[in-house]
Amino acid sequence: MSALDSLTLTAIPPEDEALRAPVRAFLAEALKDVPAHVRAKSWSGYDPAFSRKLGQQGWLGITLPPAYGGGGRSAFARYVLVEEFLNWGAPVGSHWIADRQSAPLILRYGTEEQKQRYVPPICRGESYFCIGMSEPGAGSDLASVRTRAVPNDGGWLLNGQKIWTTNAHHCSHMIALVRTSGTTEDRQKGLSQLIVDLKAPGVRVRPITDQSGDAHFCEVFFDNVQLGHDALVGAEGKGWEQVNAELAFERSGPERLFSSIVLFDQWAAWVRQDGRTPEAERLAGRIVCALAPLRAMSVAVTEKLTRGESPLVEAALVKDLGTGVEQLIPSAIADDLFSRPEGSVPLPLLHTLDYVTQVAPSFSLRGGTREILRGMIARGLGLR
Repeated sequence: MSALDSLTLTAIPPEDEALRAPVRAFLAEALKDVPAHVRAKSWSGYDPAFSRKLGQQGWLGITLPPAYGGGGRSAFARYVLVEEFLNWGAPVGSHWIADRQSAPLILRYGTEEQKQRYVPPICRGESYFCIGMSEPGAGSDLASVRTRAVPNDGGWLLNGQKIWTTNAHHCSHMIALVRTSGTTEDRQKGLSQLIVDLKAPGVRVRPITDQSGDAHFCEVFFDNVQLGHDALVGAEGKGWEQVNAELAFERSGPERLFSSIVLFDQWAAWVRQDGRTPEAERLAGRIVCALAPLRAMSVAVTEKLTRGESPLVEAALVKDLGTGVEQLIPSAIADDLFSRPEGSVPLPLLHTLDYVTQVAPSFSLRGGTREILRGMIARGLGLR
């Protein structure tokens, strides 16, 4: 059976669908005065106060055990929350990575002390994590990372560099994939994951300004950073297996489908009211017909995650195809809008289009480049 055969059409359970109404009411009030071009940033938007409000509602860590501050719900409950957050353009970037993958990773592989220390503040929206994977010269080829942690009497001495680290300048901690034994020629062997306090001496974070003017990508430098023995997550040398399990969470959710959805909804609302043409109707149908099966695939991957499986190939497929639709939306909408008579398109819609167009190239970078993902998919389908 191939990875494609393993996906089955899945419905979100009614008890989880019931979350939509209160979440929508909350977001309608919280975001009523936020313009669309700001909401379009959504999971890159940094707003700690908003994250704390979500924590107070019990909407962070909703899948995590109550013993650690979580809600004890299924992955479908979180799917509903994330889908609504993205569709409304909520600024969830502060807590995003910690809630999505750092806390589950710590709960799966961490010590009891690590679980008690790190997970409850994540559930309260008070602690923010970033992911230390990509490096200059390695990119999405994570087996080529060169950042190294050497064991010493105090724990681990860390040296190296990470790049494209989202919101590192706003985060308190990073979970970094580093080499703790062997050499880069050993590829997957000798890799481990370490929790790094980003305020520790020897850590330097430098934001990278992108063409939209945002600076949520960062370079992070480690110069003889001393970490304690308790920085290691899981077993030494098992980082490759752990990080691949983590990536299934990163690559399969609604965020791999809806990065451009605020723009699409704003454009569709204008088309319905003032800009209806046969060409626009066909474009709307094309986008919806692309999103619908991808959402079904994403929900099916979530169902596999609820069973404790690690659907790496399926998640990579959702991410690769989803990125294509996310990048199609601003490109196709631009073609439509610039075919209209001059002055007929509202300026706020053009403002949102401008922002999404500028950030869209990054959609196929974050979470794994197309080349890496398609290699995984080909292997999973037995094509290489």
